[in-house]
This record gives sequence, C-alpha cells and structure tokens, in this order.
Amino acid sequence: MPDTKLDVITIGRASVDLYGQQIGSRLEDIASFTKAVGGCPANISIGTARLGLKSALLTRVGTEQMGRFITEQLTREGVETKGIVADPQRLTALVLLAVEKEGVSPMIFVRTDCADMALNESDIDEAFIASAGAIVVTGTHFSTPNAEAAQLKAIRIARANGRKVIFDIDYRPNLWGLAGHEAGFSRYVKSDYVTGKIKPILADCDLIVGTEEEVLIAAGESDLLAALKAIRAVSTATIVLKRGAMGCIVYSDAIPDDLEKGIVGKGFPIEVYNVLGAGDAFMSGFLRGWLKGEPLGTCATWANACGAFAVSRLLCAPEYPTWDELSYFLEHGSKYRALRKDEELSHIHWATTRRGSWPKLMALAIDHRKQIEDIAGEAQFDRIPAFKALAVQSALKVANGRPGFGMLLDDKYGRDALFAAGSTENFWVARPIELPGSRPLRFEFSQDVGSRLTEWPATHCLKVLCFFHPDDPAALRAEQIETLRAAYGAARKVGREILIEIIASKHGAVGDDTIARALGELYDAGLKPDWWKLEPQPSAAAWAAVDTVIETRDRYCRGVVMLGLEAPIETLRKGFATARAARTVRGFAVGRTIFAEAAKAWFAGTMTDDQAIEDMAGKFQALVDVWEENT
Repeated sequence: MPDTKLDVITIGRASVDLYGQQIGSRLEDIASFTKAVGGCPANISIGTARLGLKSALLTRVGTEQMGRFITEQLTREGVETKGIVADPQRLTALVLLAVEKEGVSPMIFVRTDCADMALNESDIDEAFIASAGAIVVTGTHFSTPNAEAAQLKAIRIARANGRKVIFDIDYRPNLWGLAGHEAGFSRYVKSDYVTGKIKPILADCDLIVGTEEEVLIAAGESDLLAALKAIRAVSTATIVLKRGAMGCIVYSDAIPDDLEKGIVGKGFPIEVYNVLGAGDAFMSGFLRGWLKGEPLGTCATWANACGAFAVSRLLCAPEYPTWDELSYFLEHGSKYRALRKDEELSHIHWATTRRGSWPKLMALAIDHRKQIEDIAGEAQFDRIPAFKALAVQSALKVANGRPGFGMLLDDKYGRDALFAAGSTENFWVARPIELPGSRPLRFEFSQDVGSRLTEWPATHCLKVLCFFHPDDPAALRAEQIETLRAAYGAARKVGREILIEIIASKHGAVGDDTIARALGELYDAGLKPDWWKLEPQPSAAAWAAVDTVIETRDRYCRGVVMLGLEAPIETLRKGFATARAARTVRGFAVGRTIFAEAAKAWFAGTMTDDQAIEDMAGKFQALVDVWEENT
C-alpha cells in the first residue's frame, strides 16, 4: 500500500439510530430509545478505527444537534471528520428500530431529503481521497444522481492515485424507492434499474462485499452461482460472500462450480440477538486484515468474529469490538453463546470504549451532606445548594478550561451546582449514591440505583463510599460486597463510570497490606471500577501493594484518587509525596480541607459569596500546586 495518512475513507450514509430498549416489542409498542451513530459507512469508519486503522468518513450531516452528535462521537472514536460537510438546509437522517424477535428488526428510515443524500461532486476533495490507501463506496449512494456522481468522482481519483476501491453493496430496497416506509427491514426486491446502477461499478473495484441477496442484485441474476460468475466476468476484485450465521466465503480467483470451495475463515457459533449492523462489523474486521496484508483466511476469521460481537449485542457501532477485545476473544474464546453475557469481554469492551482520558485528576469534593448540614444548622438547610454552587465557581476558576480537573457533587443539595458544572467531557463530575455514614452500605433515596442513573448525563461518574475493612466479620463483608455489586451492575447497565471509595481506618488498624487485601477481595467479587478513591497510605510499601493488586487484576483501571479527611494541607503534602511514587495514583479528590472554613464563615454571615469563592479557589489551587510539585 502506498504511503498515506489514512488507511480508509468510507463514503455515504450517516444517521442517528434510535434503538427501542424493550426487546421483544413491536416498534409500535416501544416506550424508550437509546441513541447511536448509524449508517453503513459511518459504522464501518468506527469499526475500523476501533480495530486500529486510521479511518475517515465522507458524508453530510445537518447543522443541528444530531449532526453534531455524529461528528463529536466520530471524533471520540478516533475517526477523521474533515470530510464531513455540515449542511444548513437539511436534517441529519434518523432511523427508528426495534428488536421484535430473533432476526426480526422492523425499522423506519427518516430520510426525506436528508443531509447525507445531498452529497455531491463538490464535496469530494482530490487531495483528501488521495490521502487514504483505500475508499469504501456504498450501494445506497448510487441511488440518486448527485450522490452517484460524488462516489464516481471518488472512484476516479482513487484509481488515478493507485488507491484501493472497496464496494459494500449495502442494498436497502426502500432506500431505492422499492418498498414502503414500513418495510425498512426488507432485504431484497429484484430491480433491473438498481442492477443497472451497480453493475458498472464492479469493474473498478478491488474488493466487493455483499450478502447473497446483494450479490444477486449487483449481477442481475436469480441464481447465486450465476451471479458470482457474472461479477467475475466483469471484475477481478476479491469477492466476499456474507452468509450470516454461516460466516463467509472469499473468492480471489475464478468462481468454482462448488461454491463451498472458496476461502473460509473460522466460524463462531453464537446466539443471534440483533442482526442490524452485523455486516458493517464484519466489514470492519475484514478490512483490518485486508488493508494490513493478512491472508484472506485470517481476514475472514476476523470478520466473522466482529460480526459475532454485533449480532450478540443490541446496538450497531457502539457494540463493535476494539482490537484488545477482538484479540482476547480470538485467543480465549468465550463460554457464552451470548457474548454480551461474558463479563470479561464486556469489561474489556467498556474499558476500551469509554469516554475521555484522565492521566491526572484533581477534584474538589463537595458531595458531603451530613457534614455541611452540621455546619449550616437545620435553619439554613435551604441555603446549602447556593453554597455548593459557589464551590463549583471556585473549582471552575482553578481549572480555567484545562483538562484534569473535576468535582464530586451530590443530588440532595447539589442539583443547582450540577447544572453549573455542566456536562462537558473536559470537567469531570462524580455523584454519590451512598446513604451517608451507612454501614452496612445502603443507598440514598432509593435502592433502585439503575432507574436513578438513567437521568444522569452520560459523562457523570457514579461514586459510592463504603466503610470496608478486610478484617470485618465475614457476614458484614459479604453484605457490603453485594451492595457494591448492585451499584457496579447498575453503572455498567446504563453506561456510567463508577468510582468506589474505600475507607478502612474508621473501623480497624491499617497496615501496609490492609487496603491491598480489601481491593483484592473486591476484585475477587467481580468488581472492576473505573476509579478507586483511597485514603492516604501509611508507607510507600502500602502504595506498592495497591499498585500490584490493581495492575494484576485490572490493567484497564483508570487509577486512584486520594481523599483528604479534612487533613491540613501540610499533612496532605506529606501524603501526596508518598502517593506520587505509586504508579496507579492519578490525583486527589479533597473536600473539607478546601471548603470547611469558608462554609463556616459563609453560613455564619461573616463571608460574602465572592470571598467564599476566593477562599475555596485559593485552597484548591494550593493543593493543585502541592500535587504538581511532586509530579
């Protein structure tokens, strides 16, 4: 492959998919939806990026919230987006769909004069096309003159520059006007018109991928063998025949009379949960091998594996595997036919696709409820929300838009403060769910954590504090672990990060191995939180023990933040110095050391709002300086 900046550019559809969350329901009966990027080329751009290819998408989206969602999500996935044109005249396409039963997913394409179908020749930049080793053109975008002209131009540029041309036949009859709006799931309607548009493309392709039905429409034949031979008669491309649960067959040379004589990869028997998007996952896996020069059998195996992940999960692109996940599966397999039930695979998937990167984290913790109630006094409980909003201003002032800063805020008194903190990825927010002081652990407000989390912004992290000591009575440890598992399961179910805070010193002696033993027991119980929040350790040896247990039990853990317990700054300085030698410590989340004095004065009426902000900002900045002087 020539020296290029990109491995592949995918061209065509980009939509927002709204998936019904009630499995086994008609689309008419769906009560709630979850949102994801959709459309064959958009899916493939994400799927290949997750597998380590440098991919880009060339399409149009509307200049509205859904268009920005697509672009922002692609950026998070590592997809190059400079080929995406924002169209102020048209809306981003939508798709509504449901999983009614195995293999049956009714859908409605909301694509009347949508943005991606307005793609035209002026959107195709020669230098951009030439910057990639390959392009993927897709069937739907040959259905209108302007989109067809755009793809034909891209093909001409690719061929002139020695780039590969890949054709995903991607046949959706109703997107060609051949079926009604309610027939979005329809896979095949014979059409000489469609064949007349697609067949001339085949000669310019290096790789052609399609299902049996798509091969028939591309060739204009009614028999599969005849169709494959008709394609071979006009094209030297490698042909990949997708056969759903039976995997695929690859034909690199003449088409044999016995179609089973082609190249096949390893198959993966799995439970079929949702077939939508499986072909795009398949293509992503095949391209990861094909564009890197792997043998066709390997390409087919990787494609089959990626397709298996997709059909075993609900959504399209969000469910596609990362390279870490695929590699683990290829090496270890799974004891589950329903891959979504495999906890190890699910953890790798979550940890390698979650939002943002936090190599350091310095947070102002003001999720305290009981402590601030004690300071304010019952007569001033109604003023607590205003004070917490002042704390947000203090933290944002210190952060000044820089990454690596955040806050811990509560729902009880911090709702206004949470709005002030916003939901941007650049400012980390964690929210507590524990009933303050509870031991054994209980949740505040409701024991149904999952329902509560659905109202939270996707970027907010669940925080749960547990007073846990490894030498506690066995029954108490077991009860607390089960409660932590409920919180952990809810966080994973609704796609929120979780921070588990462990305080052992309140209920027993803490030695060099105490916290490491506690973490080990929690890991044994299947808990793999994104973050740990821990009290300062008594020695470098204690932190080394913590490092060892985290690194051996979960290499994907984001790390540890230290808590403060109202210690003076000089005491924290010593603790920070020891902690900074630990490989897993990323920063701190300190509260009363920063806000306690300001709170007492503000509630007493001896400090103004501005003075409180300055006081807390000054103490927070002092801790930031202390932490960073040890980096």
